[in-house]
Amino acid sequence: MGVFTFENESISSVAPARLYKALVTDADTIIPKAVEAIQSVETVEGNGGPGTIKKLTLIEGGETKYVLHKIESIDEANLGYNYSIVGGVGLPDTVEKISIETKLFEGPNGGSIGKVTINIQTKGDAQPNEEEGKAAKARGDAFFKAIESYLSAHPEYN
Repeated sequence: MGVFTFENESISSVAPARLYKALVTDADTIIPKAVEAIQSVETVEGNGGPGTIKKLTLIEGGETKYVLHKIESIDEANLGYNYSIVGGVGLPDTVEKISIETKLFEGPNGGSIGKVTINIQTKGDAQPNEEEGKAAKARGDAFFKAIESYLSAHPEYN
């Protein structure tokens, strides 16, 4: 089994508590409004806490697809949220597990700094694919910026 870890940091003009609320607390309603490709977010199993599995339905290449996320931990006090991708198009055949750890911090001028650590564990002798990692980073950056743009366009959201 190979493991590929990469970290990413994004800076946002949106305050950490407001961004966290949109990304975690109100994700089921905000994400489909903010991210064009994502059509819906629904809870498949659980009550919203750790162990909950969420299904994100998206349009990719003209086809309807889905990704299953399992919430690993929620730390509202420290603006942390950790989850794993456990099924769907987000989990390639060569990958055993993808774990994502996220945390928001105070940033410059009242904004936020979002830190993300992604661990990709491959199956058997499969080697981590650096291109998949780069593609995942690009998707993460685009997702973060889409949420930020939505919040900037909707100052009434608190």
